[in-house]
Amino acid sequence: MTIAVTGATGHLGGLAITHLLRRGTPAEQVVALVRDVDRAGQLAALGVQVRHFDFDQPDALAEALADVDALLLVSGNALGRRAAQHRAVIDAALKAGVGKLVYTSAPHVQASVNPVAPEHKATEEALAASGLPHVILRNGWYHENYLRELEAVAETGVLLTAAGDGRVASAARSELAEAAAVVLAGPLDAGTITLTGDVAWTQEDLAADLASVLGRDIEVRHVSALQKADVLAQAGVDAGMAGFAVGVDEAIAAGELGEVNGELARLIGRPTSPLIETLRAAGR
Repeated sequence: MTIAVTGATGHLGGLAITHLLRRGTPAEQVVALVRDVDRAGQLAALGVQVRHFDFDQPDALAEALADVDALLLVSGNALGRRAAQHRAVIDAALKAGVGKLVYTSAPHVQASVNPVAPEHKATEEALAASGLPHVILRNGWYHENYLRELEAVAETGVLLTAAGDGRVASAARSELAEAAAVVLAGPLDAGTITLTGDVAWTQEDLAADLASVLGRDIEVRHVSALQKADVLAQAGVDAGMAGFAVGVDEAIAAGELGEVNGELARLIGRPTSPLIETLRAAGR
């Protein structure tokens, strides 16, 4: 069985390959799909096949997927262009005869205020229309997304939030990648699974974890979405990034990132790690 992973030199894709190998998939049966082959030297040294794969070169994608049985499509990072890129990959997978596609989506994309949701929704719809056997992994928020908060509050001592009393069931990126590896190598070839951490925490919980890591008091300052946007603009944050940050807070406030269902722990075979472990590792 040949398993291919897009974005293999990125964070999630690289971790998925690591977990495939750790869980016993022979290196010669793993294909690292990368935009820049020169950056994949470490993967090649492991015995993994490395193939050029650029979302923006749709005519060349099917050839790179030759003889691939299962494909992990890690959602791209080109906001605004991802839906078209993902459709190109789906078309190429169909043309190449890929047996199963696993896609990393996000929770509640069918009706969400999360700024990442529309392109995930479009990709899920494209998969449904394609007829290609597929599994959708609706990944919750990464613990690692809060490392920027660690840097910011270290300077200000203030956690500014428009998330209200919303909760976040975040998980470590490595654990989400491990779940993807399990699904890729396993028999499941249909379904939608929401993957979250075992604990849904509040902004006050986040502040307590940040305070523990930094060794200083952290004030939680609750503001409206408009107020947060204004503060970010005054700090020189560009409008796109500010809008994204506020949109995520609004999604949290709406309860979109707080679901706890145990599916991630079930797939990886152990409880998920807490947020503070990721913060501590980064703060060392």
